[in-house]
Amino acid sequence: MAVTLDEVAALAKVSPMTVSRVVNGHGKVRETTRERVMRAVRELGYTPNLAASALATAQDTRVAMIYTNPSNAYLRELLAGALRGATRTAAQLVIDTWDNLGPSAQRQAAAALAKRVAGVILPPPLCESKALVSEFVEAEVPVVAIASGRFHHDISCVRIDDYRASREITAHLIAAGHRRIGYIKGNPNQTASTRRYEGFQAALAGAGIELDPSLVESGFFTYRSGLEATEKLLAHPQPPTAICAANDDMAAAAVSVAHRRGLDVPRDLSIVGFDDTSAATTVWPELTTIRQPISAMADSAVDILLRNIRRKDKSTRTVVDHVVPHELIERDSVAPPKR
Repeated sequence: MAVTLDEVAALAKVSPMTVSRVVNGHGKVRETTRERVMRAVRELGYTPNLAASALATAQDTRVAMIYTNPSNAYLRELLAGALRGATRTAAQLVIDTWDNLGPSAQRQAAAALAKRVAGVILPPPLCESKALVSEFVEAEVPVVAIASGRFHHDISCVRIDDYRASREITAHLIAAGHRRIGYIKGNPNQTASTRRYEGFQAALAGAGIELDPSLVESGFFTYRSGLEATEKLLAHPQPPTAICAANDDMAAAAVSVAHRRGLDVPRDLSIVGFDDTSAATTVWPELTTIRQPISAMADSAVDILLRNIRRKDKSTRTVVDHVVPHELIERDSVAPPKR
């Protein structure tokens, strides 16, 4: 039997009208109430009547999500959430990649896209481009950034606290007894990379551990960059007893290099990642990591965008900084260092 709107309302402990406002992106609802309703929607697997939703909105709302992210695992989560949000809100979702476009071509594409859609969702690294964002802002097309490391005051944002999350997972390694910890940075074109590295540094400082710059390597959120960075770290005269990577793809690469060198993970080398994408559970041992709810964040981004587009008062536009909770997921890739 199909789940009804009344069942969602009962689980969320709100009125059916409130559920209707949330799933259709209409009306003002407290953020805490909206989150409670969306948890109930996901838990029950509720799907609204799209025909009725379309009639209720009296419009076809076309929104676009543009990506250039090189991680397939990250992209799968992103697309799943955006599609779920579009289905729930009866929005038409346009998905495109600008992988092969330079900055000038991206701005031209943005100017053209702004004439065809009512709103845009930008994951990293595109959400970091001031020139690209300004094209949409000047065209008065609302934008929601996903997973940007910092809030931008001219566009809405759905993100986690990257600094706090990175500090937490580094502290987890320190609590296990590690003092010599290697770090693989993310792509420098993303503010989340900076915030995660700052969180790593803060955790070391808080434990009275001096940062060793020779144990920090650059990465680009790709598996290959993780391979190269780990090779450098493990070739060090005094290699680290643990490696903290800024995402799961690079952490999975670190596991591969460790195995190739005959090291046991985690007995000889502990490794942690970030994001909790499928890459974290397709390696052995499975990775301890930070769960960033990417799919739910994309779903929320659609919700925020539709609320802005379908607002009754067209003279104002609400900019939202929606920080979602992260979670430390403990698996089998961390153990105390050898004495």
